[in-house]
Amino acid sequence: MASKSKSMADSEKNEPKANRDQELIRGLAKLLDETGLTEIELERDGLRVRVARGREIAQMVSAPVAAAPAAAAAAPAAAAPADPAKHPGAVTSPMVGTAYMAPAPGARPFVEVGSKVGAGDTLLIVEAMKTMNQIPAPRAGTVTRILVEDGKPVEFGEPLMIIE
Repeated sequence: MASKSKSMADSEKNEPKANRDQELIRGLAKLLDETGLTEIELERDGLRVRVARGREIAQMVSAPVAAAPAAAAAAPAAAAPADPAKHPGAVTSPMVGTAYMAPAPGARPFVEVGSKVGAGDTLLIVEAMKTMNQIPAPRAGTVTRILVEDGKPVEFGEPLMIIE
């Protein structure tokens, strides 16, 4: 009888932990919705949780099959967003966060298209977990394209701008 009550006590200890884990996952999923991010990973006390949403896959599945000729015509336009990441002068985001083009709301942006920058000059800020991270220019050159909008979320590895 003692082993049976011990087993019941063990299961009662696990239930609150399972409920906490579910609450954590639900909270992270809600945070994904609120921020527009596609993925969040958290590690705490030996527990590692990754919550991701496959928005791109859902959009690809919803494309109509009968529109094959139109899809072929739109293929160059769809490939255009992938090209900036392959550009040798692409500056990519080192983290997930929110991009800000200026040091403060209403202030002049750090750079604009046509701006000349030196290696190490601040290009923009990415806010991650309430920390403002200055993104420096990896090399000197001219900003030819800005690929993100002020105040919009950015993903790790996403091209932010092109410096030539």
